[in-house]
Amino acid sequence: MKPSDRVPLVLFILRITVFLVMFMWTLDKFIRPEHAATVYQHFYRLGGLGRAAMYTIGVLELALLIGFVLGVGTRLTYGAVLLLHAISTLSSYGQYLHPFQEANLLFFAAWPMLGACFALYSLRDLDTCWRISGTSKAA
Repeated sequence: MKPSDRVPLVLFILRITVFLVMFMWTLDKFIRPEHAATVYQHFYRLGGLGRAAMYTIGVLELALLIGFVLGVGTRLTYGAVLLLHAISTLSSYGQYLHPFQEANLLFFAAWPMLGACFALYSLRDLDTCWRISGTSKAA
């Protein structure tokens, strides 16, 4: 593989893996809306969200993630994914203060993913593999 082809391939792999994680979080809103509402109450201080709210948030997230994984409107979709993940990562600050309690070590996995989201946003013009908008080329 030519060196010039490596960056787009790496960015494509980052895009797919970030999508997979965020897609699972989105599915949680449809499969276990009560759990998702508890997460919103505990981490974002947004209580009282019921099934309808979780389904609505899930639909909006799913639309964003489909655009993101397809590489559509990268400034908007990559930026929104970065912002959402940054809010999620920073809102979990309490878990970082007590890393060895329960499953809190797993929260530290959010930081490399935040770095991946930042890299994708910063290098969005070079992310050309398997994109709908912009230059598309297969890996």
